[in-house]
Amino acid sequence: MAFAAAVLTLFPDMFPGPLGLSLAGRALKEGVWSLAAHDIRAFASDRHRTVDDHPAGGGVGMVIKPDILAAAIDGTPHAGPRILMSPRGEPLTQALAADLAAGPGALIVCGRFEGVDERVIERRNLREISVGDYILSGGEPAALILLDAVVRLLPGVMGKLESAAEESFADGLLEHPHYTKPNIWEGAEIPAILLSGDHRAIAAWKRRQREELTRRRRPDLWARHESKKTP
Repeated sequence: MAFAAAVLTLFPDMFPGPLGLSLAGRALKEGVWSLAAHDIRAFASDRHRTVDDHPAGGGVGMVIKPDILAAAIDGTPHAGPRILMSPRGEPLTQALAADLAAGPGALIVCGRFEGVDERVIERRNLREISVGDYILSGGEPAALILLDAVVRLLPGVMGKLESAAEESFADGLLEHPHYTKPNIWEGAEIPAILLSGDHRAIAAWKRRQREELTRRRRPDLWARHESKKTP
C-alpha cells in the first residue's frame, strides 16, 4: 500500500512544491506515495470564506476557528495519524520519520496566523510536531520538511537504502565527511585512507570522523550517544 499524505492548508498551491522534483517527485509520479492538498477555506460556510477570528482574552493576530478546521479534518479522507505542524510540538527526529514511513500515511494540518483553537487539537487528537526551535510564517514549509524526511525512507525512493545507515542522526551520530575526484583540488588532497582500498580501515576512519564531529558540533547528541554505552 502506498504512503498517502493529505494536507490541510490555506495555500494548497504550495504543494507538492519541491516534493514534485527529484527522487520524491519521481516516486510521486510512480505511485510510491500520494499527496492531496486540501484548502481549509473550502470548509467555511460564509460567503467571505472566513477561517479565523480574534483570540479569546485579547492579544495580537488571529486564530483559526475550531468549527472550520474540525469540518476540514472530518471531511478529508486520510490514513494514519493526524499531525499539526507546531513550534511547540515534539521535535521531528529521524526515528519519528521512520515510524511515520512505516505507516499508511498521515493527515498534516498547516496552521497560520497565531495558530489553531486548542479545542481542535484536543478533540481531534492532533499530534503536534516541530521542525525546529524557530518560527515560520505557517505550517506549510514545516510540512514539506516532514514529508521529505518521510518519503525518502519509503521503499523504492532512495537508490541505495544502505547509504541511509551512515547518514546524520540515523544512529545518533553525525555523518562523516565525503570526498570525490579530483584527488587533489586547490592543493587539498583526499585523505589517503579513502584511496587505500582497505575497507576495514576506511570503515574505522569513517566511524572516528563521525564520533569526532558529533562530539565537537553536537555535544547534546554526543552525551546521549555516550549514555547508551554498556557500563
